Amino acid sequence: MREGAVAREQDRDLPYAAIGWLKEARFGALRVPEDEGGFGAILPDLFALLAELAEADSNLPQALRNHFGFAEDTVGSPTGERRTHWVERLTAGDLFGGAWSETGPAAVGTFETSIHRSGARWGLTGQKYYTTGSLFADWIDVVGTGEAGEETSVVVPAKAPGVEVIDDWDGFGQRLTASGTALFEDAPAIGEPLPTADRFPYGPAFFQAVHLATLIGIARAAASEVAQAFRERNRTYSHAAGARPSADLQVLQVVGRVHGLAYAAGAINEQAAQAVQRAYEARAAGLPEAEAHAINVAAEIELAQAQSVLIGLVLDAGTILFDALCASATSRRHALDRHWRNARTIASHNPRIFKDRVVGDDAVNGTEPPFQRKIGQMRKS
Repeated sequence: MREGAVAREQDRDLPYAAIGWLKEARFGALRVPEDEGGFGAILPDLFALLAELAEADSNLPQALRNHFGFAEDTVGSPTGERRTHWVERLTAGDLFGGAWSETGPAAVGTFETSIHRSGARWGLTGQKYYTTGSLFADWIDVVGTGEAGEETSVVVPAKAPGVEVIDDWDGFGQRLTASGTALFEDAPAIGEPLPTADRFPYGPAFFQAVHLATLIGIARAAASEVAQAFRERNRTYSHAAGARPSADLQVLQVVGRVHGLAYAAGAINEQAAQAVQRAYEARAAGLPEAEAHAINVAAEIELAQAQSVLIGLVLDAGTILFDALCASATSRRHALDRHWRNARTIASHNPRIFKDRVVGDDAVNGTEPPFQRKIGQMRKS
């Protein structure tokens, strides 16, 4: 996965081959229980593996973020026909994309996309954006508005008639995640719609944990590359603190600082991953609603706190590495800027300023966090 990552970044070459290797290895079945044909990974192990994948290429775990969100909801859902059907597809190695957000005129908390009866089946019509990973997927998990005005979801085949996924994501980072537009015109849905209220309640914390795992991989890659650069470098400054870069104490201090930032970020996420695991276990055990809700609230707060601090660590790592490198390090052929750009792009999702406020409101006033963060236009009063 690591080999070719810089070239893909420079050429904006979408990682079809890398995603294909992961699919062939059934990487997407990590959370499926072993007795159902999966690998039975616990959540801390899943996030650790995603961080490892991000160290090779940070586009890959983000492209699979919606897949693992769908898988998490599925493996923890009640036994039944729906669960059996989708677990079988996960075990077979199928990949799932996601299409939730919209950029149109819908008000905050609503969707213009409609889920409607279409003859003997359900259909889906609308336009989505930030459809990360859907271009690589076999299935797309879509949220829309049902016939009674309820918020609900369906799964559609990614290659079905009436489905078009467009690679028009124009962000300056994470450019290979296929996070652009998806169009649906009476696209055929599989099975019955599932109300979003019935989906896994710790979803926001889970999705945030995937982002944090990706950020950790970025920091580790930056640390590795800056160390490698100084092992190989012979040129130095006349006023440097050593005869060669690898003996320059000031340079070594910067390299050590980048490694320390990456280590601290990883340690924070290991702690946060345990909170998400506890939320999963509460759902799987069928705990009383009040008890399970308290665990979900705790996970949401813990992930918010982790995000606020971890983002700063990773952005610092992607910036200060240039303090130890000369101007040649800014050459596009090295693509060292990708670490900061990619981290900044991920950090801009669910902005940390709001997370800080949520944590503060909980600490001072005992206010519960808003579990589902939605984007749209403000309603007219």
